[in-house]
Amino acid sequence: MSLRSARIVIAGTGTEVGKTWTAVKLIEHARAQGLTVAARKPAQSYARDDSVTDADLLAAATGESPHQVCPAHRWYPVPMAPPMAADVLARPQIRLDELIAETPWPNADLTLIETAGGLCSPIAHDADNLELIERLAPTRTLLVADAGLGTLNLVRLCLRALGEKPTLVFLNRFDPDNDLHRRNWQWLNTEGVQLARDVPEALAQLT
Repeated sequence: MSLRSARIVIAGTGTEVGKTWTAVKLIEHARAQGLTVAARKPAQSYARDDSVTDADLLAAATGESPHQVCPAHRWYPVPMAPPMAADVLARPQIRLDELIAETPWPNADLTLIETAGGLCSPIAHDADNLELIERLAPTRTLLVADAGLGTLNLVRLCLRALGEKPTLVFLNRFDPDNDLHRRNWQWLNTEGVQLARDVPEALAQLT
């Protein structure tokens, strides 16, 4: 597949595994190669006193505006899953059909759509991120996982949920000098999992 048709959804084995950091670095490496890029986040929740949101970081990396990345009405300043945050804020319920209509794939060499929370976290009142991925039909899902303790269980559970969807697992924060990290990589590699341990390797495999 040519990178010029790469439509990638970035999912995570859980929250705080580094989805946004990974997306930003992929964008930076792609732009350094002269490729056009775009990023989208269908909905985001965050703490009200956060000075920078995921959409801000993605926009800074792509050169888009934060509200191009995530529509203004999908910003929820409560650190919970978006539909839960919407309830707390007494805002309308989020429906998957609405998110899909609001998140068309941009015309770019590389587009990244970042989910919120873990793979099976609710992204709408009637859907989780897995259902969002099914509807978006990306060319590849990039599953971001921590490289350390517990990742074998989480990666395997997520891959079972993703089924036959083309998926690359990115072991974020991989330290080649860490014995556990190396063994986790070896175990997953033995099982035939498609893996990347750094951003350039991940970008190359997404082409």
